[in-house]
Amino acid sequence: MPDANEKSAVVLLSGGLDSATTLALARRDRFACHALSFDYGQRHRFELASAGRIAEALGAVEHRIVKLDLSAEAGFGHSALTDNIDVPKDWNPQSAIRNPQSKIPITYVPARNTIFLSVALGYAEVIGAFDIFIGVNAVDYSGYPDCRSEFIRAFEVVANLATAAAVEGKGEFRIRAPLLEMTKGQIIRTGLALGVDYSLTHSCYDPADDGSACGRCDACRIRLAGFAEAGAKDTVKYQNEEHSI
Repeated sequence: MPDANEKSAVVLLSGGLDSATTLALARRDRFACHALSFDYGQRHRFELASAGRIAEALGAVEHRIVKLDLSAEAGFGHSALTDNIDVPKDWNPQSAIRNPQSKIPITYVPARNTIFLSVALGYAEVIGAFDIFIGVNAVDYSGYPDCRSEFIRAFEVVANLATAAAVEGKGEFRIRAPLLEMTKGQIIRTGLALGVDYSLTHSCYDPADDGSACGRCDACRIRLAGFAEAGAKDTVKYQNEEHSI
């Protein structure tokens, strides 16, 4: 049961290290957290299992998994995360970061964060929450357009125009993105200070059948570079232990 002094918040929880850190920050700030994950047609379910473990470990009030289908089979998709498209490997995390002209990678899922935030907004309105947390990051990321501050600000405007709760003056919606301007190393150091167990998280885009991380996709490369920056050891299992720090 949530503490009577805690405000309710919806936290988007993918199962990765960014969303785990975001949940930990929301709990630090005394929010009663309703964690929301999405089964959206992704090629594996390891991140959903991780999300459940993280929600329990960090004291979420509840953890809901919403089923959507953003795959090409359902008429959406065209992403390496949802469809039979090879996941790019061996990208240099320093070569494209912070370059707004970089080509958006094939791991981008069309409008994914817009869709997720829209569902989170509807759920927040139902439970009377006005704070929605999302772990997007615009510094060490793969170049997704829906991870930028402009997007977060724009969606917050939409949230307060599109909901009865806001229009009727019951409250003002806040889209909280506490990691937005942090490097991956800073995110990891923050989470470790808050007691986040990163062995519970899953980041890899192309894991083996046992869930071990490839160490070569964009997500793994950025994660490993972040742990190196933080001076910490990544305790998830990699297919090739030479990727572990």
